[in-house]
Amino acid sequence: MNPIIRPETRSDYAAIHDITKRAFATMPFSDGDEPDLIDRLRDAGALAISLVAEQDKKLVGQLTFSEAFAADRSAGWYALGPVAVEPELQHKHIGSQLINEGISMLRDRGAAGCVLVGDPVYYSRFGFKIFSHLCPEGEPAEYYQILPLRVSAPNTIISFHPLFHG
Repeated sequence: MNPIIRPETRSDYAAIHDITKRAFATMPFSDGDEPDLIDRLRDAGALAISLVAEQDKKLVGQLTFSEAFAADRSAGWYALGPVAVEPELQHKHIGSQLINEGISMLRDRGAAGCVLVGDPVYYSRFGFKIFSHLCPEGEPAEYYQILPLRVSAPNTIISFHPLFHG
């Protein structure tokens, strides 16, 4: 599939919420909060990048990046997630296209790097690596990953926006 990848618009908000809810509904690791997290981040002005995938004039996927916070106060860190694709269209590379476009946008911004909590097998294809020794307290170290962009290797703990935990 070759969807159109574009920034979200106000008219996309409800569809983003619904896609995310459906995409995470059957995930055993999900607490069902992902759609509300996106809304909270947006309402707080904390979404740095929010992209949608559109196919045949219908939204079929979404991705968000928010600001992340380095313990050494270095700037330019972002957190990836949630990423969601309509369940019947998963495994058709829509999520990969969204992630690649988002990472390209981070590079264009001169970002230091990006963090996420997710499947290491999946996210390693984008260059993410496990950095368990830099994992913030309360995050699962075996899934905490960093994609260094402007830096060769991170040397500080990078935490998610506080709204991820509230």
